[in-house]
Amino acid sequence: MANGIEEKPTVTVATATSPSDLAAVPQLIKELADGVSSLEPGCNEARQALAIKARTLMQALETPRETMIKHCWAQPAVYAAILCGNECGLWKLMAKNGDKPQKVKELACALGVDPVLLSRLLRHLGAMGYLLEVGEDEYKPTSFSLSLSLPIMNGGYPALITMGGPSFVNLHEYERTRGWKNPTDAKDSPLMHAHKTDLNYFALAQSRGYLEDFNNHMGGYRQGRLPWMAPGFVPVQEVLIEGADRSSPDAVFMVDVGGCLGHDLLEFHRYHPAAPGKLVVQDLPQVVGSIAPSEENRALTAMPHNFFDEQPVQGGPRRVKAAMRPGYSKLLINENVIPRTDAYWEMSALDLVMLTQLSAQERTESDWYDLLERRCGLKIAKIWSGGRGVESLIECELK
Repeated sequence: MANGIEEKPTVTVATATSPSDLAAVPQLIKELADGVSSLEPGCNEARQALAIKARTLMQALETPRETMIKHCWAQPAVYAAILCGNECGLWKLMAKNGDKPQKVKELACALGVDPVLLSRLLRHLGAMGYLLEVGEDEYKPTSFSLSLSLPIMNGGYPALITMGGPSFVNLHEYERTRGWKNPTDAKDSPLMHAHKTDLNYFALAQSRGYLEDFNNHMGGYRQGRLPWMAPGFVPVQEVLIEGADRSSPDAVFMVDVGGCLGHDLLEFHRYHPAAPGKLVVQDLPQVVGSIAPSEENRALTAMPHNFFDEQPVQGGPRRVKAAMRPGYSKLLINENVIPRTDAYWEMSALDLVMLTQLSAQERTESDWYDLLERRCGLKIAKIWSGGRGVESLIECELK
């Protein structure tokens, strides 16, 4: 009702109950068939393009009503079932049993779980395609469900769904009370609003026992992606190793600021074991304190550090501007650079993760030039790209 006049709806119920774009289906199927010929092992670009095309086909076939039900019922139910499987040890047990049909009753008995409950959870995962239903209350694992036995795969669910989920679903309430402004205050994040806490994400995760899950998730997030130090991405020998300080075995070669458990530096060491100097990983005390002693981790020097404080390592080749040595040090930023158009879904999703959890953001190329050159007084020597959906490496120097 507007000005006493009843407004007619601009969209009818028929729009919500009809396939979204049935006319596009034949052409999409043809393009999918044509795209199969481009698939080659290790070629992520063609595979990603085909997956997006398949998603477009699914969206064309679905009615808006079905899409809504998928969002409101099906996907939240998937998260619940996966998290329950994490907690009770289901995924590890199914992986231990092997790639064969497994009965709900036997799984439930081994886990000490009510078989009726487990039946309901697995029925939905089967209906959604995450398990293969082979008979009544009998399921065969998929590569996805087998992968859930790995901490780097299952850690994301408590870290981002249990911890982060309320931030997403309550974002509209947060914005309603703050005038629909882009959040930039790390002390007033959507996560804090949703959980009714003054703790930031990391402190809250630690208090609730999910920090290890977050660390595992960060390790899993990196899998299957071309790392910046790999051949064909950044020419490390020419850009970093040639001309490095070899005056002392204690010289610092690289400092990873906010480097979590040292995943990046360990990968660098695997590719370039002969690089001179120390590899220093810096993060909050509770994070680097989680780095377990191991033969591999001996390559790292762990250093507790809050990057808002003064940088304790002076003169190294990678660190914040105030500690950089003119003509030698480089600041290497391994981060997403969002294109102006046609953003890949992993980048756009992560941007909203940063928004909801930390009142932070992923940046476009223009954003990076504005931040680093105009506001920080650095010079971007080059932005090295690793392909769609992979973080770039932004190479910076002192002006």
